Amino acid sequence: MLSSMNSTSSPYRVITVCTGNICRSPMAELMLAAALEREGLDGLVTVDSAGTTGYEAGRPIDPRAARRLAATQLTSGHHIAREWEHEWFRERDLILALDIDHFAWLSEAAPDQESLDKIRMLRSFDPAMADKDRLDQGIEDPWYGGHSDFDAVWHQIHAALPGLVRHIKAAVLEKSQLQPQAL
Repeated sequence: MLSSMNSTSSPYRVITVCTGNICRSPMAELMLAAALEREGLDGLVTVDSAGTTGYEAGRPIDPRAARRLAATQLTSGHHIAREWEHEWFRERDLILALDIDHFAWLSEAAPDQESLDKIRMLRSFDPAMADKDRLDQGIEDPWYGGHSDFDAVWHQIHAALPGLVRHIKAAVLEKSQLQPQAL
């Protein structure tokens, strides 16, 4: 069904957002990209990440996050932290906040209702968390902790992936049906 999508159409664009873009958001980016690839959606969806601050811009992923991802054969060596850019509100289809502070920051910075409608808490896609308050859907910053904190982040992201992939798959299908067919 998705293979009938127009090959000249633009991909569905997802961005994951945390504070410094060295722990949570790159973990979510790489885990989601791998899940989409397993579903055959890697050519139809792009995933990237950013931080709400420039504190870590230019730095690699936190070694503890890299180690946790490597345990599941996900490589992160090419990741370079970067700060959110305002034009991404227009350029991204889905903006995933990793905690309530990121959600609030993005919501406040959003230029219009269309942009606001793109912002979701990542864990809102976890069936066990979907009905919870946004305050409870956050993923705590593991930077101040140890390896077990990075394991917890991995598990929280992992639990949201099936629902997130279903949502993206439906959005990609809808987007493909709305685009004019090539002649």
